[in-house]
Amino acid sequence: MTKLIISLYCVLLTTTVYSQTGVDSLLSQVGRNNKAIQANREYQLARKAEFKTGLTPYNPKVEYDYLSGSPASAGNQRDFTVTQQLDFPTVYRSKRKLSDQQSIQSDLQHRVFTQDILLNAKLEALELIHLNKQSLELKRRLSRTNQLVSDFQKKLDKGDAIILDVNKARLQLLNIRQDVMMNDNAIRQTLTRLKEFNGGTDVTLTDTIYPPVTVLPDFKTLDSLIERNDPILQVFEQEQLIRQQQITVQRRLNLPKIETGYHSQGILGQTYKGIHGGISIPLWENKNRIKAAEANLSYANFNAVNHKLEHQLENRQYFDQLEVRRSAMAEYRTLLSSLNNVALLDKALRYGQITIIEYAQDESFYFDSYSKYLQLEAEYHKALARLYKYTLD
Repeated sequence: MTKLIISLYCVLLTTTVYSQTGVDSLLSQVGRNNKAIQANREYQLARKAEFKTGLTPYNPKVEYDYLSGSPASAGNQRDFTVTQQLDFPTVYRSKRKLSDQQSIQSDLQHRVFTQDILLNAKLEALELIHLNKQSLELKRRLSRTNQLVSDFQKKLDKGDAIILDVNKARLQLLNIRQDVMMNDNAIRQTLTRLKEFNGGTDVTLTDTIYPPVTVLPDFKTLDSLIERNDPILQVFEQEQLIRQQQITVQRRLNLPKIETGYHSQGILGQTYKGIHGGISIPLWENKNRIKAAEANLSYANFNAVNHKLEHQLENRQYFDQLEVRRSAMAEYRTLLSSLNNVALLDKALRYGQITIIEYAQDESFYFDSYSKYLQLEAEYHKALARLYKYTLD
């Protein structure tokens, strides 16, 4: 039994080639079932429809006037007018281009929203893998301690042990049972949160192996890769294009508007028909709008630069966390895989070289060290997930 436990420790601690897990499958389900993603998709479709408004000419205007004359011999006057106001022709092309750019940004914003949901779901899934791994070790400890209590009870029955030793073993068993219960409760809570991410559909994830880890490039290469593909940065860059196009639209809106139409007039039995034409002179209506648009562009430029810097520093922190945790994990793996504490403790207890209290303390110390390794491993994979957030779809 002891040899089996040690072998399992070595497998868990020295594995460097990972098999495929169910995390990717889970994220695919979340992408399909998550209610917030579905709602945001409909919201972005509504926004894209809104962006397409105002691309056509204004509504035509129809007027009819009936004027009765006084005295009666003056006759009555009838006027009928149909007019259509038009922006300068280049305005419509500029507005369509602006609409297309806004639609592109809407798609990017939906992708950012989706990736936030998927990242949070992935972090929960990684935490669940951590808890599953911890559960395996806790249940091995529980089984081993159960056997220990049973052995001490047999020794007590034979007169080879005292009741104090049995009670201490039972107390150790109770402590481990509580640890198992707390860990199982944490697993249930994590599954509940994953169920919420999955649109209320139950989730099953019993994996104890993390997703495959690719070889990390140096930070400069990785940051450049993130910058080229991260939709958050693309949203800010698209905002700059939109603000620039709004300036173009606003300048063209400052050009005169054209009004054309048909006019008919009837008076004293005579009818006059002809073409109506007019032009609006942009003196006051659009005053300061170009300045406002230019200020918005300047704000978008500064915002993009600031976010790019913040994002780079944030990525640097996650990258440094990987380096620190990878180094610490390697030290734990090397040490824990070379230790034979469980076998030594069992042997020492069997031959009376240590007391049950000393056994429990040393065994707990060994488990605490292994738990710290598992925590480091979980934090490593979570930092990795945050760095590669841009790959989530």
